[in-house]
Amino acid sequence: MVTTMKSAAVSHVGKIRANNQDSGYAGTHLFVVADGMGGHAGGDVASAITVTRMIEVDRQYTSPNDAEFALKAALIAANVILAETVFEHSELTGMGTTVSSILRVGGHVAIAHIGDSRIYLFRDGVLEQISNDHTFVQRLVDSGRITIEEAAVHPRRSVLMRVLGDVDASPEIDTATIETRPGDRWMICSDGLSSYVSDEKIQAVLTTVPVAADAADRLIKESLDQGAPDNVTVVLMDVDDTADSAHVPPVIVGSASEPLQFASDSVRRSLRLPTLLLHPLKAIQPDPSHFEPESEDYLDEMILEDTRRERRRRRTLLVVLGAVIVLVAAAIVFGYQWTQSHYFVGESNGNVAIYQGVQQNVGPLVLSSVFQTTTIRMSSLPAYSQQRIEATINANDLVDAQRIVSQLSNDSQR
Repeated sequence: MVTTMKSAAVSHVGKIRANNQDSGYAGTHLFVVADGMGGHAGGDVASAITVTRMIEVDRQYTSPNDAEFALKAALIAANVILAETVFEHSELTGMGTTVSSILRVGGHVAIAHIGDSRIYLFRDGVLEQISNDHTFVQRLVDSGRITIEEAAVHPRRSVLMRVLGDVDASPEIDTATIETRPGDRWMICSDGLSSYVSDEKIQAVLTTVPVAADAADRLIKESLDQGAPDNVTVVLMDVDDTADSAHVPPVIVGSASEPLQFASDSVRRSLRLPTLLLHPLKAIQPDPSHFEPESEDYLDEMILEDTRRERRRRRTLLVVLGAVIVLVAAAIVFGYQWTQSHYFVGESNGNVAIYQGVQQNVGPLVLSSVFQTTTIRMSSLPAYSQQRIEATINANDLVDAQRIVSQLSNDSQR
């Protein structure tokens, strides 16, 4: 059975924010939501750059595992581009973005996720969150220190522990492959929806509104009805097997649908580490004191995350160093073996000798040794032959070296 998908992508700036830092994409095989951060001059750039790079993987794949690898590789490449952009535009220092993405391959989907945008699966009337929030409060929930209800009102609920950007050169990305079937409805959204509209309300909309585009619009309205203090983006796709389930043309929404704009240094305020990991929820730049840690838990978790990041960097460095050492060792071994395939004729203790190797040495490493000493005395040879042997006579191989020795033996007997 050939399954297809109907999809929709909608994004709204919200009622408080001055610009839309979200980006979304609903394509033929790929579906993405990126929620940028880093202030007015950075979040929109980060999400737009990331989604633009991700669009390059919107094509068919032979297996879900190939699609999963392609998603992860694209996110890592996007992270590199963001770091390079910050290097070239210092006013964007601290920008970053969350990313949640789905890539469809036949009856499966591959997902890749980092941050607190979410991936949901609505199946048989039940809504299930597939992705895991990479937030400070989710870490507290997972460790049993607070409940889900407490997390919803926690003052640090917007603090992210993982993002793409210039914070981490080797970000940890969640990936998976999941089987899907006709009737499934997949939703990706920024926290502008999930933070202000309950799962029960989302489930009700997905249940009662059958058309993907209408359901996406309705979800945006639900967020706006709650005041929509943040940008909100929704991407929906319905798995279908009917004959008329034609693909909607690819849609780009949010910042990625507009030309990139870079703010000048004069309007960019310096950002500290906690600022880089927060979604600013107001159009104006908040007071820096707002980002001071309020609990030991926060500091402990940040220290733990830095420790994990440092361990990943060390593991990566060790792997790279190990690979370099192996390559160098292999080059030395193969190089030495190559030198030992050569022969030349020279002098050893007053006699003509066949040497194996080459005449050069590498530091203390001698690349030649006496292979065979003959009975031919140097003093028995003509002066011209003695000079040639002292300068060494190169041979093509061992047989050629033995031929040269035979010729010298004849010369010594004349």
